[in-house]
Amino acid sequence: MFLDSTELSIDTSKPHATVEFTDSFGYMFNSLYDKKNRDIIILCIGTDRSTGDCLGPLIGYKLQMLRYRNIHVHGTLHSPVHAKNLHETLNMIQSAYIKPFIIAIDACLGKMERIGYINLGAGQLKPGAGVNKELPPVGDMYIAGIVNIAGYMEYMMLQNTRLSMVMKMADIITNGIQYTLWKHGY
Repeated sequence: MFLDSTELSIDTSKPHATVEFTDSFGYMFNSLYDKKNRDIIILCIGTDRSTGDCLGPLIGYKLQMLRYRNIHVHGTLHSPVHAKNLHETLNMIQSAYIKPFIIAIDACLGKMERIGYINLGAGQLKPGAGVNKELPPVGDMYIAGIVNIAGYMEYMMLQNTRLSMVMKMADIITNGIQYTLWKHGY
């Protein structure tokens, strides 16, 4: 079904988006994670001060109750990971965990016809790229939700993003991650 794709994309407006995301996430995660007792870090990037940029903290909030010994969630509504503390958080992760496997999650801006899509893939995410911020790339795997249009007044676009769409994406991503981790006994 996936044929060695490095990026997969799910349209959240489709009726079975949660199942499609769950299958895609499970495939990608299982093909990248080497299962050698490495800690899994779910790094949810964004801020609760902007509707469009709160996707990461919402997912972190929903996942923070995971009770697996080697899975750790960083970035919630109460303690977000954003541009001002990303370097500090990455340094803490590198010193606290041995060879962590990082799943980076963030909102992003894109083309109008791609709003509402969730992209996931192997490799690093470049946080802040949509608003021209120079932040370090992060992740062994990434999940990015396209929340609004890129290319014009990016901060305004993030501020005027519909919360209902962000919540729908957060629910789909959270459910997919929780199910995959439960199914595979992580």
